Amino acid sequence: MTDTTATALDSTAIGLKSDSLLCHTPSFMEKRFIPNPQRALWLSLIIPGAGQIYNRKLWKIPIVYGGFLGCLYALTWNNQMYGDYSQAYLDIMDDDPNTKSYENMLPLNYSIAGREDQYKEIFKNKKNYYRKYRDMSIFAMIAVYLLSVVDAYVDAELSSFDISKDLGLRIEPAVFNFGGRGREASVGVQCNLNF
Repeated sequence: MTDTTATALDSTAIGLKSDSLLCHTPSFMEKRFIPNPQRALWLSLIIPGAGQIYNRKLWKIPIVYGGFLGCLYALTWNNQMYGDYSQAYLDIMDDDPNTKSYENMLPLNYSIAGREDQYKEIFKNKKNYYRKYRDMSIFAMIAVYLLSVVDAYVDAELSSFDISKDLGLRIEPAVFNFGGRGREASVGVQCNLNF
């Protein structure tokens, strides 16, 4: 071999060794992260959304915290309205003329003279309405919390589920032995479906 050929072979070998594309192992050869379901469960119980972070499902974090923020907004709104209508109901029910917070719930310069009983019923119904939806907001927040915990656990549990594209049907002969006295083995066809 000539000197130029040896140099060309050596530079090719050096180029192959230093080529970043050839040195990188393919993604299917890398070890896949499989989360521990118990750890995901406990992390999600302690900090909402931590199980989703542990499972590396970061796109679920805005959904979890969006659910919490929506429930918190509903809880705050309904609690504020419940407090306002409760105070208005208490003020319209008492005989003290100095307590008139219920007038803040009415249009400006609106008089309810002669219709106090009707407005007592209205304020009572509104108070009960907002109390009911305040309580439902609390239950919704608990449901979002429990749903995030269940999602983290199930996602970690199913992360080891094989979802390969190797679907196949294998048909092969089989011998069936039914195990009774005086019975002989039978020959048949066995189908195996791999998925």
